[in-house]
Amino acid sequence: MIRNAQVNDVPAIHDLINEYAEQGLMLFRSLADLYESLRDFVVCQEDSQIVGCCGLQIYWRNLAEIKSLAVRPDCRGRGIGRGLIESQIQQARQLKLPRLFVLTLEKEFFERVGFVQIPMDSLPHKVWSDCVRCPKQDNCDEIAMQMDL
Repeated sequence: MIRNAQVNDVPAIHDLINEYAEQGLMLFRSLADLYESLRDFVVCQEDSQIVGCCGLQIYWRNLAEIKSLAVRPDCRGRGIGRGLIESQIQQARQLKLPRLFVLTLEKEFFERVGFVQIPMDSLPHKVWSDCVRCPKQDNCDEIAMQMDL
């Protein structure tokens, strides 16, 4: 079941995201940051456990980012990630946002969902605010992708 995140989901979201961050696949998120941005998140819940999460951060009237997509490793390959992304795409459409982007290491996954690769420098400077916290900032290996809605 995919639903909006709730306050009591934050520790599980934190664990999911930071498990991938420890592998260098995602940025770390603090508990404080997650509580502050909780309304941006949806989760997938199975049998009272959070098995996936995904955020949607709005930058401006015409641009939002899909971020912090994480699915518990033992639950991957079952469509949970796609469901979380599709939920956030639907939310973006309801908000009348014309464009979504993602910075990812999983190009093929996002292509299957409908994103296309774009040059990194085509994104506005404001989206790079998280980069100052990234250990890879001087040697970034992420791919920029977008979806026009």
